[in-house]
Amino acid sequence: MGLKDVAAGIDIGGTNTVFGFVDRDGNILAEDRLKTTHYEEIEVFVAALYEKISVTAQKMGDGIEIKGYGIGAPMGNINKGTIEYAAGLPWKGIIPLAEIFHRHTSLPVIVTNDANAAAVGEMIYGGAKGMKNFVVITLGTGLGSGFVIDGKLVYGHDGFAGEIGHTAIRPGPSNRDCGCGRKGCLETYVSATGLKRSLLKIMADSIQPSELRKYSFEELDAEMIHEAAKRGDYLAKRAFQHTGRMLGFKLADVVAHTNPEAIFLFGGLALAKDLIFEPAKEYMEENLLSIYKGKVKLLASELSTQNAAVLGASSLIWSNLEAQSKT
Repeated sequence: MGLKDVAAGIDIGGTNTVFGFVDRDGNILAEDRLKTTHYEEIEVFVAALYEKISVTAQKMGDGIEIKGYGIGAPMGNINKGTIEYAAGLPWKGIIPLAEIFHRHTSLPVIVTNDANAAAVGEMIYGGAKGMKNFVVITLGTGLGSGFVIDGKLVYGHDGFAGEIGHTAIRPGPSNRDCGCGRKGCLETYVSATGLKRSLLKIMADSIQPSELRKYSFEELDAEMIHEAAKRGDYLAKRAFQHTGRMLGFKLADVVAHTNPEAIFLFGGLALAKDLIFEPAKEYMEENLLSIYKGKVKLLASELSTQNAAVLGASSLIWSNLEAQSKT
């Protein structure tokens, strides 16, 4: 019996890095993770990641053949194999990720933006099958976005198209600092971190009771706010309402730029369902140009129970092999 071909799909997030071995049909055969924040030096991080991937591969036995490593990361540049000035990662400047990875393997290593990887996953395995125009918004520690127009993922002139998380929603010197160095970026309001910042501001400005007042910023996370909102905590629900409105307002601009059939929300905040979807849909529709009203679907990712970014990153390897076979 022959070996089973698998691709390693890797999603580097601001908090955690998740990887999995994925076959050509999109089945994740094994999966594990490590804390991104535990590694201050990129070389140490890559060595630890590669070792953990290798251990996981060994546990799977001798029946697999790894065909390559697809990596989704904030500000990942598919043209150069680099991560460049990623606001939410421990490593600053231009990181030659593929080059560092190749110190450990001679197999193909392909790097792209994490949200672009999620968009590929949605297109191949999820709700965007058959769609030629759609957008994926990833709502995690930060906010990422991937754009597919006329059936093609948009990379732009040098690989960085589609960074709506770093477009200004509230510009000006008095607004929120962003890790990118600017003020008032969308992801400072619409992300897990942004939700926490909004809640603390709402609690500071209100005398309403909340079960979350006893927690510090470091102790709070988006899941705790979600659970409190589900239990009826008024201020937690206000924080979600505010976050959803900010998102919806910006999505109206996204529609004007790209005219998508659908916008998919993926990530931790999307799991809050109506708490985020209802205000986002309301404010998107309210701010749309009339020719777009009622035409754009706002949908939850159909890959919410899997790791869309891992699937998308792994699919880079299959598309690379397919391209090589045609040359």
